[in-house]
Amino acid sequence: MSEIICTRCGSTHCKKNGHIHNGKQNHRCKDCGRQFVMDNEQKIIPEWIRSMILKALLERLSLRGICRTFSVSLTWLLSYIDEVYEHLPADLNVKPVDSKNIAAALFLLEVEADEMWSFVGNKDNKQWIWIVLDVHTRQVIAVHVGSRDKDEARELGQKIPRRLSTTRCVLY
Repeated sequence: MSEIICTRCGSTHCKKNGHIHNGKQNHRCKDCGRQFVMDNEQKIIPEWIRSMILKALLERLSLRGICRTFSVSLTWLLSYIDEVYEHLPADLNVKPVDSKNIAAALFLLEVEADEMWSFVGNKDNKQWIWIVLDVHTRQVIAVHVGSRDKDEARELGQKIPRRLSTTRCVLY
């Protein structure tokens, strides 16, 4: 058995100190009190697996299913989703209808707004996810996360791209 050496002070006067959340052995140095895990190498997710995970997310597979399939932690997956979300354009690449077409000139933008709620941390911290969809193309026009009040609805309205918000709208 290899000798356990403290990562802070280099002492060999260490003892086992339970297990961490993923089951790895935790140690504690008796000299400096530092807790540490031996061989705590971080797993780097290759770019090709990240692209496969992105495709799985677009297919609306369950988050836990993606974690099991690609052997990634839920914590990593949630941070990756946050990273992907941060790089999305504000207008979500909504494409307006071509106005050269006569039918398009008569086009009336019909959108559908909906919300769903979840909680973060505990049930007292409710978060509402607001979404606006084009009824005909099913394109996501705007998304907002917040509470369920008039101010948040106004913020959702402000996230609708300007080129679409000047069009005549019917809200369902």
